Amino acid sequence: GDEALNALEPLLQQMRALPSLIEKKRGIFYRKSKAFLHFHEDESGLFADIKLGDGDYTRLRVSSAAERKAFIAAAKKALA
Repeated sequence: GDEALNALEPLLQQMRALPSLIEKKRGIFYRKSKAFLHFHEDESGLFADIKLGDGDYTRLRVSSAAERKAFIAAAKKALA
């Protein structure tokens, strides 16, 4: 929801700064024409579903600063 995306706004800004991603809708990022990343929440916290390889999404928790730092590193590695 909007509250969760508001909480993730600093992380969203970092993702927007990556040149190979396009944000089609707030919090939903594409790499070229393929879905690459989206965010969601559930009762246990905030999460990102990201394609780290050619296959399915990998779910990474992004509730804490440390988790967000690890997520950014994984996203940059996947985009390299």
